[in-house]
Amino acid sequence: MSKANKKQSRLIFRGVVLLLLASAILFSIFSKDKVKVLAVGDKAPDFELVDLDGNKHRLSDYAGEGVFLNFWGTWCPPCKREMPYIENQYQAFKEKGVHVLSVNIAESNLKVDTFRDQYELTFPIVIDKNKDVKELYNILPLPTTLLIDKDGRITKIITAEMTEKEIISYMESIQP
Repeated sequence: MSKANKKQSRLIFRGVVLLLLASAILFSIFSKDKVKVLAVGDKAPDFELVDLDGNKHRLSDYAGEGVFLNFWGTWCPPCKREMPYIENQYQAFKEKGVHVLSVNIAESNLKVDTFRDQYELTFPIVIDKNKDVKELYNILPLPTTLLIDKDGRITKIITAEMTEKEIISYMESIQP
């Protein structure tokens, strides 16, 4: 093969590689399967999960009321510490139009039920068995709590352990 043919072959090869890379980049930018990162002000996506008693809970069932949407796991030390505070404030705010909806991430009913009994929790606990809601809400650290107002809009996203004083303030902020 002559020098000119080798040069032309390399040029064609490089062009094809660049074309493939450009296509991959454009596909990733314009792909409709990307998970939208939720932000304050966004409408909270609706979902339906089943609680430990077999009852279905839809986020849209709480329209017109505040929702304290808490994602957690039984293995998570900060989750364990804040649960009693969430329970206390659930009792204080449930008659004021603020609801706690607690989403466990893919653990067994037995584990979650044991945890609920240990901490004497009375608010609804649903289990995200397939992690669909976790992905829908783009949840990474646990605990993560979203405050949702009466209009279904996210007013705050908390990605850390909360004190009882903070929980009181957050529940007050979403009280209709």
